[in-house]
Amino acid sequence: MGKRYLLDVLETMGEHVDGLKFAGGSFTLFPEDKLRELLGIAHDHGVYISTGGFMEHLLTHADVGTVAERYLKKCKSLGFDVIELSSGFLSFPPSDWLRLVDLVHSHGLIAKPEIGIQFGAGGDTSAAELEATGSSSPEKLLQLGEQFVKAGVERMMIESEGITENVKTWRTDVIQDIMKSLPPEKVMFEAADPKVFNWYVREFGVDVNLFVDHSQIVQLSALRAGIWGMADTFGKVVSFRPHQE
Repeated sequence: MGKRYLLDVLETMGEHVDGLKFAGGSFTLFPEDKLRELLGIAHDHGVYISTGGFMEHLLTHADVGTVAERYLKKCKSLGFDVIELSSGFLSFPPSDWLRLVDLVHSHGLIAKPEIGIQFGAGGDTSAAELEATGSSSPEKLLQLGEQFVKAGVERMMIESEGITENVKTWRTDVIQDIMKSLPPEKVMFEAADPKVFNWYVREFGVDVNLFVDHSQIVQLSALRAGIWGMADTFGKVVSFRPHQE
């Protein structure tokens, strides 16, 4: 995404956008001056900036402590607000994950853990390979989420793979357990598929936190406003907030 496209999106639909996330480590490919320009445009429109799951790559480095510190200092100097912490491809002890959250916070940045039930999630692994790998217990996800809340995490991302992506049947039971066990305002669901975000809004209402592709901003915003939808939502999504109008 270049600055002209980003400006077009934010000048027309910016009030419906909370944050901008770079996929994986894609931000490392930008010339630094161009990257700073993009971050500045987002901030000018009141949009926070999040890295993708690049920390997952850095955790494999031999001198991980030094590398992590350098990474966070650089992200802070560039103007990033949020650091995503994912471990879809790694076996990572919860205590170490919490230690990493504290490190991010110590740099004046916001830690956003990405958690899920599917090992190997977050890349281009095929559905068949993910199914063969198997999934972990939803209880593990909930316990980890509760620890993140206690650690002061502002919001955590729920990985869609294994729940609504690359599965034969959606694990709506896992989603319902998350919404019952964790504060809804601290949870954001990956939902970059119209059928998926349509279901979330139908089930949980207009305030459910969703992460979608930039090409779907209008579609999701229209769904929340009740002026777009599928057979089960069109004309049926409403809210009652007379004092906020």
